Amino acid sequence: MKHALKAAAAGMAAWTLAACSTPAMMSDMKTPVAPAAVTVPAGHKVAMMTTGMGELTYECRARAGMPGQWEWVFTGPDAMLYDMNRKMVGKYYGGPTWEAADGSKVGGKQLAVAPSPNAGAIPLQLVQAGPATGNGAMSGVSYIQRLNTMGGVAPMDACGEAMAGMKKTVKYQADYVFYKPA
Repeated sequence: MKHALKAAAAGMAAWTLAACSTPAMMSDMKTPVAPAAVTVPAGHKVAMMTTGMGELTYECRARAGMPGQWEWVFTGPDAMLYDMNRKMVGKYYGGPTWEAADGSKVGGKQLAVAPSPNAGAIPLQLVQAGPATGNGAMSGVSYIQRLNTMGGVAPMDACGEAMAGMKKTVKYQADYVFYKPA
């Protein structure tokens, strides 16, 4: 899995580089093709495209409403965001919060998900952004898409009462596309 994720990361970086070759193209980026469930509403344009690479944390917890059953529950992300030139341009962490290197940040509320076409990958996602804090890249962001996901699904390890509260991290990668009103 480790080697497959590294190969996938190299492929994603190559795709990102092919999609946009210079930062000047940021304002001219084309809207990526996405399933209808995670498509951004009309009236918004791509403002920034990044690739997030990092880890997702899961915790072993009792399954709600199902006595004696346990499951791995997502508790938060920890990832760095890179531009098409592989330069670190921000980070993504619990909240959810996307923070640009310039200090501006935005959080949001999940509106929809769609299955990833990649086996063993977290779903694609559409998030409606809340008001940004700080002036910078995240100012005015209205929607965030998570696309091209690889890895990140809950651990396959057993989860039971003896493991209650135990946390595990899983590596993942995804493209985050930020939109602003057109």
